[in-house]
Amino acid sequence: MAGRPKKCLSFIGFSLICLKMVASANTAPEIPTIDQAYSKISTSITVEWATVPGATSYLLTAEDGDTVIETMVANSPGTVTGLKAATLYQITVRSVSATGRSPASLPKQAKTVLAAPILEVSSTSPDSILVQWEAVYMAIGFSVSIMRANGLGRIWKENTTNTSLTFTRLDAGTLYTIKAYAWNANGTPGDDSTCNQRTSPRAPASIQVSLDGGALKASVSWAPTEGAFNYTVMALSDSSELSCSTTLSACTISSLQCGTEYLISVLASNDAGSSKSTSSEALKTVACAPGRVTIQEDPPGHLSVAWSNVDLGDYYVAFVKSDDGLEVHCNTSLTQCNFLSECGFTYFISVFAYNKAGQSPLGDVFNYTTAPCCPSDINPVLVSSDRVEIVWSPVRGAELYETKAVDGFKVVECNDTAPACTLSALECDTKYNVTVYSFSEVRGSNMSCTSRFVTTAPCSPEIKNVSKDAFSMIRVHWRSTNDDATYTVTAQGEKGLYRCSSKGESCVMGSLPCGSVFSVTAVAETQAGRSLPSFSVPLETVPCCPAGLTVTQVTQSVINVSWTVGTGAQTYVTVLESHTGQSKCLTHQNQCLLGCITCGVNYTVALKAISATGLTADCTYQSYSSSACCPLGVKLYRLSPNGIRIYWQASRGSTNYSTDLYGSKGIFTCAPRAGLSFCDVTEIPCGDVYTVMVSPVAETGLKLTFCPKKIYSVTCSGSTLGMVIYRGKRNAE
Repeated sequence: MAGRPKKCLSFIGFSLICLKMVASANTAPEIPTIDQAYSKISTSITVEWATVPGATSYLLTAEDGDTVIETMVANSPGTVTGLKAATLYQITVRSVSATGRSPASLPKQAKTVLAAPILEVSSTSPDSILVQWEAVYMAIGFSVSIMRANGLGRIWKENTTNTSLTFTRLDAGTLYTIKAYAWNANGTPGDDSTCNQRTSPRAPASIQVSLDGGALKASVSWAPTEGAFNYTVMALSDSSELSCSTTLSACTISSLQCGTEYLISVLASNDAGSSKSTSSEALKTVACAPGRVTIQEDPPGHLSVAWSNVDLGDYYVAFVKSDDGLEVHCNTSLTQCNFLSECGFTYFISVFAYNKAGQSPLGDVFNYTTAPCCPSDINPVLVSSDRVEIVWSPVRGAELYETKAVDGFKVVECNDTAPACTLSALECDTKYNVTVYSFSEVRGSNMSCTSRFVTTAPCSPEIKNVSKDAFSMIRVHWRSTNDDATYTVTAQGEKGLYRCSSKGESCVMGSLPCGSVFSVTAVAETQAGRSLPSFSVPLETVPCCPAGLTVTQVTQSVINVSWTVGTGAQTYVTVLESHTGQSKCLTHQNQCLLGCITCGVNYTVALKAISATGLTADCTYQSYSSSACCPLGVKLYRLSPNGIRIYWQASRGSTNYSTDLYGSKGIFTCAPRAGLSFCDVTEIPCGDVYTVMVSPVAETGLKLTFCPKKIYSVTCSGSTLGMVIYRGKRNAE
């Protein structure tokens, strides 16, 4: 790496040796003569010399004792650059040709001119420009000139020994060209410095401000001003600063604050700066929406809406809209409004403030729900002893209904979303104060609902006993604690329904059919309703007496009593009684044989019909007369060959008799006249055996067949008079 410069240096050294050898062989060009050397620019010196024949170029050298600067030029004049300002240099020139380079000419001294001042310019006002610079080395004065950049108009020139200068009475918003240079003690001017500067614009005039209160923005316009590149609108308040910028002559400031007074100013600006604000427009925005809105309903049906006062508010309008679409409002300069309200509505409430700028923005929309309406048509549709079912029409605003029944310190309640409630576990015959409260989640219960009294149905009576009096009337006794109740007793059975009523504690029922089983219940009834039936008590009436009873004489001492079935009877007791004694039988059948009957005696016939539970019906029938006694001492006497007299001993009482003779050749009958104890049968064949029976004849004409029969033989021989031979006795058949 280090070897390469060396090679380059050796090669260069070799070239120089060659050149020197060539120069020695060829004549170098002549030495130039400097005519003059002068400086017009602080960093260069221009040199003039006479042309040297054969020279192809010239080497200019400037030395200031510290540095040497060389410049190769083609011909005269030539300029050495890169020099220091206000510095004395010694200038030499060498001519150069192909054969070599001449020695340096005689030196000539020249001094570079002063450096150009470095300008700082600004427009301090729409009609002035301030020019500033730093001190320039070796300068004793400065010249500054200004003119319109477009070349129109005059040129202002000022000389000064200071380092700043202000030009006034300029045109606002106009571009100017400023030129400045310094001079030294000899009055030689140095380099000049040129720059352009625009004066700042004047403040815009004819400012117009219009407010869009709803959007809280202001549109600002103005007359354009000369030389303005941009405009800035400022909106200043005590608490905020807003702005907008534009290149046009109108601008809109957004996001204004309600209830605020702004000062609106417009600044014009360009590259020189901004105009000074000379005037401003006052702007009052719309008032803010009133806050701290309170809503009260006192008393019910009256809404009071109040709010806080707001800045810049001239008056207020409160709007109240119900959920059915109806809207009302009030206009006031105060901070409160009163409205009429109805139960069960939700009201949407908003309050606006107004001033000349318009309506305030929409604030919070409040909703207020009034208490739900109270049911007004409470109707008990079912009232029992321990339960009341209540219905009513649905009411506006109610989400739930609370029903309470109060009796002293006892409270029964039910809650339901339906407009109906069944209150249970109530006391019978009790007056309850019933109230139906409507409830909403927002407002709670409407405690202003009116109540009504509902009395439960009477308590069920308790049947103490059922008794039967001497006249077969049924008397029912009960116990009850009801006030002013009417009691109805019902006996229900297969044979019908029977009732009796009373306001007391007993009632009598008659005409209940015999032989029946009834279920007896009692019900109490008041204006409030009917009680539940009491527990039933069974009632059995006595069995029915048989409708028909027949007494049949079987033998002289035995009768058969038969009867129809008596409803409800299971056992019968039959009694025949006379002065001679009593005959009785007990049977489950509907007939009975009674013995030990005395003939020819009147008997009373009684029948007892007994039920399975032992109830007895005493049945009395017409008396019965037993049949007459069979006659005794029946004998036959021949009256003639073909005639027979039958004779007997009559029994007690006056009785008619009938005599029958039964033989193989016929039956022969005779009936005596009343009071006689014999009768005659004529034309009876003899030589036959006859069965003879003398029977009493009942009042009905019925002959009794149970008397004893005797057998006689009637012969055909012997006397025509005398007894018939008795052959024996035959049992009655």
